[in-house]
Amino acid sequence: MFERPASGERAILVQLDFGEGDSAERLSEFNLLVASAGATPLAVVTGKRARPDPALFAGKGKVVEIGDAARTHCADLVVFNHDLAPGQQRNLERTLECRVIDRSSLILDIFALRAKSHEGKLQVELAQLQHLATRLVRGWTHLERQKGGIGLRGPGEKQLETDRRLLGKRVSLLKDRLRQLEKQRQVRRRARGRANVLAVSLVGYTNAGKSTLFNSLTKAGAYAADQLFATLDTTSRRLFIEGAGPIVLSDTVGFIRDLPHALVAAFQATLEETAEADVLLHVIDAASPDRDQQIRAVDAVLAEIGADAVPQILVWNKLDLTAASPGIGRNDCGNISSVRISAQSGAGLPLLREALAEAASRYTEQNAAA
Repeated sequence: MFERPASGERAILVQLDFGEGDSAERLSEFNLLVASAGATPLAVVTGKRARPDPALFAGKGKVVEIGDAARTHCADLVVFNHDLAPGQQRNLERTLECRVIDRSSLILDIFALRAKSHEGKLQVELAQLQHLATRLVRGWTHLERQKGGIGLRGPGEKQLETDRRLLGKRVSLLKDRLRQLEKQRQVRRRARGRANVLAVSLVGYTNAGKSTLFNSLTKAGAYAADQLFATLDTTSRRLFIEGAGPIVLSDTVGFIRDLPHALVAAFQATLEETAEADVLLHVIDAASPDRDQQIRAVDAVLAEIGADAVPQILVWNKLDLTAASPGIGRNDCGNISSVRISAQSGAGLPLLREALAEAASRYTEQNAAA
């Protein structure tokens, strides 16, 4: 795993408003993403457009402004808070004479820095290669079509096919290894099912406090930090709940809006742990002004991985940063549907344990009836 320079790469940030709204929150999150990747944001270029420019995404005038900012600050790279088509990225790099990366590449890079387990590293590499594949194929187009000439004969299509074959072989190898690891995980899940143990997964937006809550409940000592994607590798622990017995609690990767599809596909096996859970604790940063959009982003990813039908308990976290007090909410059936806590201070954790005990009791009754 490579290390960043101590000072970090110097970056110009670009965010355009296409009418989605929440520009300030998106920009704040974008700054955190860039910082999490180890870069130093030097300037932010913003603007409004009705739609992306087909060739340069930002339009000629805005690209001139970006280039001026890059030269003024001696930037190493320009980072877009959007997904760029391979052609747009290539045109921007040619025009700006500077390295350009998009949002998906940025998130993939953070995942590469954070992955610690063998499986996590395999998943990230697979996602990176799948993302690279589209850029590789289009990047060689000028050689595919060239007619030859002094210094230009030969490699065109041959080089492209070589790169395609090498990349394809590596992707196949990674998929095979991940399938083997998934089979091992399925064996463990079946063993849990036979033991009639409630499986609970922590889900939520990145940096909502899932790992802090996991540590508070299990004393596991899992890595927790005030940064995006601090947790990539799923960690599971048995937790004894008074009146309900043991349950299995799993801490999972945090979600984010516009999560790259290649990343969701690569982490499909790990995310299936969430889809196979009996209950989801959806951890929410109650202090975030963007919490409603974050909830929708998490629900969208849950739907994408087939976990939208799993029962949820909303856990409103970080009460220590708000004026709210610990408490519970119940749905129309009288079951606990939400809990207000602070994982950092421990306030409200007994109420969360009460919610887990109630969920475990229902799980046992349903299994007995079946």
